[in-house]
This record gives sequence, structure tokens and C-alpha cells, in this order.
Amino acid sequence: MPGWNLTGVSAAGKDGSSPDALSVSQAVDMAAGALDALPQLTVLGEVTGFRGPNARSGHCYFQIKDDACAVDCIIWRGSYAKRTFELRDGMQVQFTGNFNLYKATGRMSFVARSFTLAGEGMLRQQVAALAEKLRREGLMDDARKRRIPVFCTRVAVVTSLSGAVIDDVKRTLRRRNPLVELICVGSKVQGEGAPEELIEALGRAAAITPAPDCILLVRGGGSFEDLMTFNDEALARAVAACPVPVVTGIGHEPDTSICDMVSDRRCSTPTAAAESVAPAMSDLVDVLEARQRRLAVSMTARVNAAENEAASLRTRIERATTSYLERLSLALDAAARRPCLSSPTGMLERRSADLMQTADRLTSAISRSQERFRAGLVGSAPRLAATTSSFAARSHALELAASRLAHEGRAAVSTRASELAAAAASLDALSPLKVLARGYSITYGPSGVVTHADQVTSGDEVRIGLVDGNVYATVGTVERHEGADGSVQ
Repeated sequence: MPGWNLTGVSAAGKDGSSPDALSVSQAVDMAAGALDALPQLTVLGEVTGFRGPNARSGHCYFQIKDDACAVDCIIWRGSYAKRTFELRDGMQVQFTGNFNLYKATGRMSFVARSFTLAGEGMLRQQVAALAEKLRREGLMDDARKRRIPVFCTRVAVVTSLSGAVIDDVKRTLRRRNPLVELICVGSKVQGEGAPEELIEALGRAAAITPAPDCILLVRGGGSFEDLMTFNDEALARAVAACPVPVVTGIGHEPDTSICDMVSDRRCSTPTAAAESVAPAMSDLVDVLEARQRRLAVSMTARVNAAENEAASLRTRIERATTSYLERLSLALDAAARRPCLSSPTGMLERRSADLMQTADRLTSAISRSQERFRAGLVGSAPRLAATTSSFAARSHALELAASRLAHEGRAAVSTRASELAAAAASLDALSPLKVLARGYSITYGPSGVVTHADQVTSGDEVRIGLVDGNVYATVGTVERHEGADGSVQ
């Protein structure tokens, strides 16, 4: 190499220096000046190795990268304080700032003055905003979520029927509990129109008769964009409003969608969702055996308690019976000591003596009453005789009054009898029967008593009234006297 000898010393000088050589500081200053001359840049990259804010300074240090390169990035405390979201690894972010060279180490960094989400990061921000909105409405409250039966006998699954997820669910249910009845409702789970199809599929699953115990809304893993279908607001509200409890198993363990948040139970994977609604047969056997043991212990305790209670009741009954029999025995002894039972004839003798004494008193009382009544009767005879002495005068006056009454009565009746006889004679003279008795008759036609010839016509039925009966006849010919005007003369 020209300019170098075998000792390693340049031909230009013993220390190897060149008139055009720069010191490290000069070279770094030149590079720093060149970086400062660059305009403000907007760089899109993925955040990696994020550290911050620093506990002492509040600055953030990390790298931003793409598929080919990576560069150190710094956000000063004042710029990070203006953030609208927290930075974390894996986020796609747009940074606006300038390149800077730290002279002490010659390390280049990009100093970001501001930053915004981009791509998936923007989607995550939108999903976070929707989640907060639904949370404020109460759709994520645990109190609203319904209880899933421990053992579901009828399960509807809403997913794509062409993927591996439905096979995993079927295989899991057959393995864990073949008694579970599975109903598959197909729908798109990704792409345009997928949320609408899932909402319609949820409605069809809820309308199945008889209704399923729960609905599995499941989907396999994928990118964040692939799972955006399950972050749709309309689908999330349909899940929350579904009349049948909904169990979600969307993506893998780290994936959490809006539908997971509003569902009645969230599982990490579709397989885990199927396992959560179908306990293994061995688990059911263990539960049944445990319940059998608990039932046996409970029944034994209840039988022992019943035996103790029966023994206590038996003791109480024996005591009550003994006390009752003792009271009856005392009452019987007291009754046996009564005179009517110990000496029945003595009571009859006392009653006979009492009766005889009563008869003697009655005889004496009757005798005294007779004497008293006899004395009163003897004293009443003169008073009675004195009282009846005026009866003769009163009898004569009564006879005179009766004679006058009879005479006045005959006179009054005689006058009224004469008047009645005169009225009867007048009434008899005016009676139609008297006229009939002299040979006259009354003819009755269809319209009543016939007084004129024109009141009947040939063929009419007439009744002729006589003094002792009626004669019924039919009119043959009607003759009317000439000059008769029908007036009564």
C-alpha cells in the first residue's frame, strides 16, 4: 500500500496524521450539522422496546422499526404529557420530529415532537372508544349478565360451517359429554357483511324451539383486522340483547373483542367455550357421587334428628298419659266415696223422710186454707144478698125498654116494606121479561139488537130471545114497510 512502510508509519509523518484528517469531535459536529439541516419528518413505524416514562426524567426511550431497519426514538417528557393514548410495543404509530445526534457517544436518535396512531393502532383506539361507550351504558356490568347452566343439554353454535372451529367444537362436545345436543347455525365471521349475517344468525339461534340453554359465538384466531367483525357495535348490542345467554370464544388467549366484553361469559378459545358449557362425564360422575354422599349424610342426620324427636315425643306422651290417668284415678276415688254410691238406700230413706214431712206440711196447709175459705164464704153470703136486691126493679125497666124497642122497630120496618113493595111493582112493570111474557120477543143480529129492517140481510144468523129461552134462525127475506124512515115514533 503506497505511503506505508514495513514499520507501519505513513510516509506523510511519524504519527500517521494527514493534513485532511478530522478529529472525532469535528466529524461528529459535521454529522450533527447535517442532521440538523434535515427538515421535520413524519416517520411511520412499529414501537418496540418501549421504556418510559423514566421515573426520574419522565422521558421515553424505545425504537421504531419496519421490516428492514430500526432507529432509536426519544420522546421528551413535555411531548409525552400531551398524549391521547399510551404507547406500548407492537403499535403502529406516526411520529413527527427531527433526527438528533448525541455527540458524547455519536448515537443518532429520532426525537418525536408528536405522535398519532396509524393502521391497527387507529383501529385499536376506535375499539377502545366503543368499549368505553358501551361500558358507560352498562352493557358490560356483571349484574346484567345471565347465569349459564352448569350442564347445558341443548347448545346452539354460531360460526362459519366451513372452518376448523365447528369441527373443534363438535369434537370437544363429543369427547366431554355426548349427551349435549348441538345445533349449528352458519354465518360469515370475516369480511364485508359478516356482522349483519352474525346478527341474523343469533336471531335464528334464539328462535329455535325448544330454546337452547345457551349460544356459542365462536371464531378461530387471526389478525386484529380479521377479528374486527366482532368489534362491530350493532353485533355487540345484538349479543347483549339476545334472549338466550351467549358464550363467546373468539380468537386466542390475548384476543379480546367487544362481543367478549358484553357476552354473558367470555372464553379464551372456541374449544374453551365448548368445554365451559359441557362438563366432562367424569366431572359429572364426581359431582353425583359427592351429592350422593352429601344426601346420605343429610338423610342420616335427618333420620337421627327424627328419632331423637320421636323419643322426646314418646317421653312427653308417657308423662302426659301417666298424669292424665292419675287425675282420672283421683276423680274416680272421689266419686266412689260419695254417699250415693257408697250407700244408695240411705239416700232413698232420706228422700222418703223428706217427702213424708212435706206431705204432712201440705195436709196442714190445705186444712188451714179450707177453714179460711169457709169463713170468707160465710161472710160473703149476706153481702151477695144485699147486692142482688135491686135486680127486680132493673129487670122490670129492662122489659119496658124491650117492649118499646119492638114497637118502634115494627113501625120503621112497616114503612120501609111499603116503599119496597111499590118500587118492586114499578120495576116489574118496566121489566123486559114482563113484555116478553105478553108474547113479545127480542131479535139479536150480527151487530147487536135488531131495531130496523136494514140491520140484517138475507142469510144472516139471528137469535130471538123469548121469555123462557132463545130461538136461533136464519133470515130468509127482509121486507121493509113503505114510508118507514127508520126513526122511532
